[in-house]
Amino acid sequence: MPKWFNPYARKKFNRNIPAVLSFIIIIILILLACLAYLISPDQSPNANRQILEIQGKPPGFTQSFLKIPHSKEEPLSIVRHFLFGQPYSYQLLPITDYVKQVNGYRVEHYIDEDTTEVLFFPNAATTKKQPYAIVKKTFWLGTDTFGRDVLSRALIGLRISLAVGFIAAFVSLFIGVTLGAIAGYYGGRADKIIQWLINVMWSIPTILLVFALTIALGKGFFQIFFAVGLTLWVPVARLVRGQVLVVRELEYIQAAITLGLPSYHIILRNILPNIIGPILVLTAANFASAILIESGLSFLGVGVQPPVPSLGLMLREHYTYIITNHAMLAIIPGLIIMLLVLVFNLVGNGLRDALDVRN
Repeated sequence: MPKWFNPYARKKFNRNIPAVLSFIIIIILILLACLAYLISPDQSPNANRQILEIQGKPPGFTQSFLKIPHSKEEPLSIVRHFLFGQPYSYQLLPITDYVKQVNGYRVEHYIDEDTTEVLFFPNAATTKKQPYAIVKKTFWLGTDTFGRDVLSRALIGLRISLAVGFIAAFVSLFIGVTLGAIAGYYGGRADKIIQWLINVMWSIPTILLVFALTIALGKGFFQIFFAVGLTLWVPVARLVRGQVLVVRELEYIQAAITLGLPSYHIILRNILPNIIGPILVLTAANFASAILIESGLSFLGVGVQPPVPSLGLMLREHYTYIITNHAMLAIIPGLIIMLLVLVFNLVGNGLRDALDVRN
């Protein structure tokens, strides 16, 4: 445990019930995001298996399927499965009834609520290794307008949002701490230049700056990470500069300077460890801001692009259903975004109160 998070600070944090519960929820959400492709009902890449016959079904909908294997079986890779999911190795045909015969399956193909058709699938089209099978699936959060499993899409979307938060927070932390420490420690011309850059960046609305960076970097999965991170370093730099200006005047820092220790050694070993508390609090807030910004960009169509299931993109695809019987398609991603932002802000507030020596 870091020195700045002493037993007294831990005790104060543990007394903050909302912050502790939020921290537990964050751990659970991170585990769900990491294991998304292993636990989601649809484990195909981007959870993009489309079954148009069952589009727009409510939560808890159950359907029987005939599992039709592909002629070519894809090789199974655990690492690939964990990171990107597994390509389709079979087709799912929704059915209402079936008869297993000696030479194959005769099924009633479900087309619509009042429409079915009788189809026959001979055994000759399969192998002993991959025979036909009847499976029943429950869509716990229903299906979207393309017949995709909403629960699976939400789990992958949660992974995308957390990844954006982590990478954007890391980028903003690296740039902000570096520039803030240089400005606060060295002062003079370096401080003036960095302060001018901070003021320029601060004067540009965040969403417009992200738009400009997205246009410059291009639309895509990785570009949005850096576009968001490059807009959140300004408050970090301002905070670090102010903290360094205060700590730099303390006696032990002046003693280290007098002894002729290298500047990088003083900054990394003596100054930054003593200001990491406020930085961590601001990082939690930046994490929540990054999730909101990415969701807003995806909602506007300039963030993560289809078929990647970003929460903001899911909200954009279904926000018009909010006044219909399929309102859950828009409510579910909205609730997940709200939960992510809320828990990170509560943890940040809890850390701020725990590390405040005046309380």
